[in-house]
Amino acid sequence: MAPSFTVTSRFHESFTRSALRSYLAEFISTFFYVLIVVASGMSSRKLMPDASLNPTSLVVGAIANAFALSSVLYNAWDISGGHVNPAVTFAMAVGGHISVPTALFYWVAQLIASVIACLFLKVIVVGMHVPTYVIAEEMTGFGASILEGILTFVLVYTIYAARDTRRGQVGSTGTLVIGLIAGAGVLAAGPFSGGSMNPACAFGSASIAGTFRNQAVYWVGPLVGAAVAGLLYDNVLFPSQDSDSIRGGVSNV
Repeated sequence: MAPSFTVTSRFHESFTRSALRSYLAEFISTFFYVLIVVASGMSSRKLMPDASLNPTSLVVGAIANAFALSSVLYNAWDISGGHVNPAVTFAMAVGGHISVPTALFYWVAQLIASVIACLFLKVIVVGMHVPTYVIAEEMTGFGASILEGILTFVLVYTIYAARDTRRGQVGSTGTLVIGLIAGAGVLAAGPFSGGSMNPACAFGSASIAGTFRNQAVYWVGPLVGAAVAGLLYDNVLFPSQDSDSIRGGVSNV
């Protein structure tokens, strides 16, 4: 009876007022994050038709990614934990910080928000295609997946460290650090795999563009990398003693 009771409790926990607020926060934050990231790519193409060959567009994308992620995480940090990324949610679920039903609702909110953000850009920016993440000719699908996985590992590891209250009071510095590492990831992988590190962002743009070519690259690598980062942080380097079942925060109380 105990296991059944636990499963039932976890399921009902996903429909509390706090949980519903978390889903809404994830939707809003993911919407604005994807909107800014994708719109920055469209802006670069508008100003520089050969944006793919101009290093300035890479810097623009990295800065937009860093600023946008830092800002939306700051907004959602105390409500949903500020995942804004299915890979982060997956890591939290694998590590037992949030329940599987809650993680699935997070995914739904994130993916729908991404699709709507890209659809919004397609509707209001007439005559321009919504850019998608592509793999460079020098990369194989496997290599691109490994690259995305490693970068997502670094991102999620940084997220775990930033939200660990044992390191001190969690504040705006944590969200800034996460944004900076995301921007660095774009600089490192932009010309090769796009530097997505976020399955929702890749899924939204691919859905509106109508092509899911190499979409597995932006799911398999990031999900594996995120899960390994979370498990390594929690169980090897900084074993946690307690966690928040909704936001996925790590604490020492």
